[in-house]
Amino acid sequence: MEKLLRELKIKIIELLNLIDMNPDDIKEDDQLVGGHLDIDSIDVLEMVIMIEKDYGIKIDNKEIGIKIFATLRTLAEYIYENSRILSV
Repeated sequence: MEKLLRELKIKIIELLNLIDMNPDDIKEDDQLVGGHLDIDSIDVLEMVIMIEKDYGIKIDNKEIGIKIFATLRTLAEYIYENSRILSV
């Protein structure tokens, strides 16, 4: 799980062009959307596309998405539990 958390931090920084941040600036239990990263709904959409492409997981339910994107840890746990790619 630690490897996945680190990987997600790097991907989020690159995907959202957070050039002033490094992976250690993102804490696993900090709020993602609306937190200090300033992630908004457009950013979430970009992350949903990345998750589908990179991990083979489709997130098409708003209620589930709200729970998944609460923190980096909830996102990583969801990917870990649902990704066909990680289990191969």
